[in-house]
Amino acid sequence: MEFENIKLDITDQVATITLNKPERLNACSLDMADDINDALDRLSDARALVITGEGKGFCSGADLQGGRDSEISGGQGSYKALMLHYNPMLLKLHKLNIPTISAVNGPAAGVGCSIGLAPDFVVASEKAYFLQAFVNIGLVPDGGASWMLTRLVGKARATELMMLGEKLPAAKALEWGAIHKVVEADALMDEAMALAKRLAGGPTVALGVMRKNLTEALECDYATALLREAEGQRIAGDSEDAREGALSFLQKRKSEFKGK
Repeated sequence: MEFENIKLDITDQVATITLNKPERLNACSLDMADDINDALDRLSDARALVITGEGKGFCSGADLQGGRDSEISGGQGSYKALMLHYNPMLLKLHKLNIPTISAVNGPAAGVGCSIGLAPDFVVASEKAYFLQAFVNIGLVPDGGASWMLTRLVGKARATELMMLGEKLPAAKALEWGAIHKVVEADALMDEAMALAKRLAGGPTVALGVMRKNLTEALECDYATALLREAEGQRIAGDSEDAREGALSFLQKRKSEFKGK
């Protein structure tokens, strides 16, 4: 499928969105955010999603140079850009009912840091780093960073990242528990795709419910979490994959999940 700022490929039920402005280290313009948003509606039969960047960078943040993106400048412009472009895209990614993976191949800064850390699994190149650069230009973190980072690494470390504006190398991000794995640069996509294919071969209905429950459990009390798990189990238990799982267990064979 053709987009101006990204590439979308769907092969073997794995969708790959590649941010495709390598000459700008894939800086995310309003148009790129809209392209990602549009692509998330076109995943058709995909059962897992990988997001990565073309070239040496994952995403260097919002694209502030000229053109339509002059709309971003100033407080009101930033507010409008977030509310109409970046936030809807990130919310749609957050609410997908399939597993998501980011293959972070280089710098992930500003809103690019949020895009890189938002998926369920973050696989990073040894050359990658994450950066909350906002304080360095007199702004505040956006793209859900204040919500996301406090949950990933805790308030003290999130405060350090936001208020000091220093790079978080991939190895340290792994040590802090912010990401899933660090690999050599030339092995990044192989690792990410292997994980995506494993997830795509899993019980998609159950995985989607897990994804929803994991997020909502951060916001609710224990009793509500128990209720949501019971409701989720009702949905997953009625799926074809659950029937296949039970049958394969009785027949002592590997399950063949269809994502239904």
